[in-house]
Amino acid sequence: MRRLLVFTVLFAAIIGFSPAFAANKTYVNPRFGTTATYPDDVFTKAEPAPENGDGITLLSEDGASLRIFGQNNALDDTPGSLADSIATGLKEVTYRKVGAKWMVISGFVGTEIIYRRAEFGNQGTIHSFELRYPSSLSKHYNRLAEAISDSLIGP
Repeated sequence: MRRLLVFTVLFAAIIGFSPAFAANKTYVNPRFGTTATYPDDVFTKAEPAPENGDGITLLSEDGASLRIFGQNNALDDTPGSLADSIATGLKEVTYRKVGAKWMVISGFVGTEIIYRRAEFGNQGTIHSFELRYPSSLSKHYNRLAEAISDSLIGP
């Protein structure tokens, strides 16, 4: 039994699984190709999908929500301008980082923390996820945000 546990831990470390992702599921948006992996033991419910096929919103029992979605870059945003736009809706920005084809921003709206990452695709699309969670659960959800962020891709 101990050997099996050691093997499982080593295997998980080698292939990069996080303990937070003990059970995981990958969502692929059929319209935009946005892909992200999330823990389906945390996000157990889904809201009805929007008619336009942009993405999915998942809910947890403890009040968190996860949106995974794609969109056309109709406003010709850059990573910086998108981060600026999102920042206007935040009471306080606690983290902001922008790269050539991506951006991450996090902050507070009321007592909730919002973490959003966006990847800019080559075909005028933006691939994103947004995680909202009670600030009292930040230790748990900060780890999940990082793991989901690492899994976000778009064509």
